[in-house]
Amino acid sequence: MNMLEKIKYSSDYLKKMYSKKIDIAVILGTGLGSIVDEIENKVVIQYKDIPEFPTSTVQGHAGEIIIGNISGKNILAMNGRFHYYEGYHMDQVTFGVRVIKALGIDNIIITNAAGGMNPNFSAGDLMIIEDHINLTGNNPLIGHNFEELGPRFPDMSNAYTRGFVDLISKCAEDLNIKVQKGTYVAVSGPTYETPAELKMLRIIGGDAVGMSTVPEVIVASHAGMKVLGVSCITDMALPDSLEPLDHEKVMDTAEKAKVQFISLIKEVIKRI
Repeated sequence: MNMLEKIKYSSDYLKKMYSKKIDIAVILGTGLGSIVDEIENKVVIQYKDIPEFPTSTVQGHAGEIIIGNISGKNILAMNGRFHYYEGYHMDQVTFGVRVIKALGIDNIIITNAAGGMNPNFSAGDLMIIEDHINLTGNNPLIGHNFEELGPRFPDMSNAYTRGFVDLISKCAEDLNIKVQKGTYVAVSGPTYETPAELKMLRIIGGDAVGMSTVPEVIVASHAGMKVLGVSCITDMALPDSLEPLDHEKVMDTAEKAKVQFISLIKEVIKRI
């Protein structure tokens, strides 16, 4: 079964579970799944029940698709994602985005928990992603290209849709929520970065670092989708004052930031 057939198999299953047009999709990063509590009239579908769909293995990623209503829109939320460090191939890491596009969804919000490398940031900040640097060592578009999914050589000059960046900035201003803007660097993980690595990433232009998002954005852009990226800065990754970090700390900070995160994302969905 090739990629196109797998996408159709998964998307046909989801269409049977929810037949209405879906306005927007959201991929929820580590510790940010609490927004699903805001979804009304929800249909919950476990990843393990969707044909050909991978399953999430990381704590803080529930592994379910939730479809329903929020802020007057029909949304699909992926509560949990797939990471390269879990041992998945890049086509598996990004498979959910392909299925979302096959459902006729053109707008996507991709979120993550990230380490802040910009000294002007603080743990708990929300960062609007304006651009990215792919240091995962791989690219989800390597290999055979199906023209039905997108061009062989896609342009990435507007991977993070400028209109969405402006929209979320205005939403944050109206809600009096402090936001940062910057460049997200994706690394493979699963190790956190050494002080020397953080110095390098900062020198080349990174404001935040994490282990996800960029492969999904590449595939969404390849498919012609409009993309908004948001990072929750869960720790400060400053090489000269680096403290030991573990996954529990990341989740704890994401939990503390959830009120503002939920308010902002709901307002963005309302206005899209």
